[in-house]
Amino acid sequence: MNKNSRIYVAGHTGLIGSALLRLLKREGCSHILTRTHTGLDLTNQKAVDRFFTKEKPQYVFLAAARVGGIHANKTYPAEFIYQNLMIQTNVIDCALKYKAKKLLLLSSSCIYPIKSPQPMKEAVLFSGDIEETNDAFGMAKLTGIKMCQAYHRQYGANFISVIPANVYGPGDHFDENGHVLAALIEKFHQAHQRNKKWVTLWGTGKPKREFLYVEDAAEGCVFLMKKYHQPDPINLGIGRETSITQLARLVQSTVGFRGQLKFDTAKPDGNLRRLLDSRKIHALGWRAGVSLENGLQRTYDWYRKHLDGKVK
Repeated sequence: MNKNSRIYVAGHTGLIGSALLRLLKREGCSHILTRTHTGLDLTNQKAVDRFFTKEKPQYVFLAAARVGGIHANKTYPAEFIYQNLMIQTNVIDCALKYKAKKLLLLSSSCIYPIKSPQPMKEAVLFSGDIEETNDAFGMAKLTGIKMCQAYHRQYGANFISVIPANVYGPGDHFDENGHVLAALIEKFHQAHQRNKKWVTLWGTGKPKREFLYVEDAAEGCVFLMKKYHQPDPINLGIGRETSITQLARLVQSTVGFRGQLKFDTAKPDGNLRRLLDSRKIHALGWRAGVSLENGLQRTYDWYRKHLDGKVK
C-alpha cells in the first residue's frame, strides 16, 4: 500500500474508521474511498457490488460495524448479528470478486472465550463459549475471521483479521449504548454539571479491561496492512489492564466530579478480565504510544468541544 493506492475505508464515520481516515490523509494518500450509510448500505449486496464495480479499491479497511456496550448488545442482539454478518459478507466477497490486493477486518476482544487464560493468545479463539452479554456481535465477528481464512485457503486472498483491545477516543458514542469509557465520560460530566451527589455504575466495578486510544488503533491497523500477511488473526493491544472502578476514578478526576460512586450489582459485569497477548504485533515492531491518562484527557477535551450540551 502506498500514497497512490485506491484505499477504501468502510465505516469512515465511526470511531476507528474516522481515525484511519485522518491518519491516511496525514500520510498523503490521494485516493481514499468513502461512503456514508445513506450513500452505501453495506448490508445490501447489490449496492456493495455496484460500489466495487465502479471504484475497484485495492486495499480495504473493514471498520464498518454495528457496535455498542453491554446495554446495546443485550437490547438489540438480532440487529447486532444480522447487520454485522451482512456487512462483512458483502464487503469480503466483493473484495475477492473485484481483486482487491488486501483486506483488513477489524474484530473485537469480546470474541475470546469466557475462560480464556490471561493474557489472551490468538490460539485460544474458537475454543469455548463467549460471554453472553455480547454473544450475537461476537459470533458475527468470529464468522468474519473464518470467512477471511476460508478465502485465503481457497483463493489465496490476502485478507487479515485484527483484534483490538477496547478502543476509545474522539468520535465515540457518548451515551448508555456506547463503550464503557465513553459512557462513563458522559455520565460523570452530566452529574458534574447538575451537581449530583453520586453516580451509579453497572456491576461491581471489579472487571478489568485493556484500553487502546483510537489514534494508536488506527496506526496499528495501517502498520498491519503494510507488514502482516498471515490468515491467522492478530491482537492489537497495549498490555495494561484497568479495573472499571479504577477507570471510573480516573474519569471522575478528569471531569472534576466530587460526588460518590455507587454500584448497581444487579446489573451484569461481563467478563471479569479481558487482556490481550500482543506479543505477536510487538515482535513485528509496533507498540502503542498514548497512555490511558493522556488518552482520557484528550477524549474528554474533544467531548467538551464537540458534544457538551448535546448528549442527553
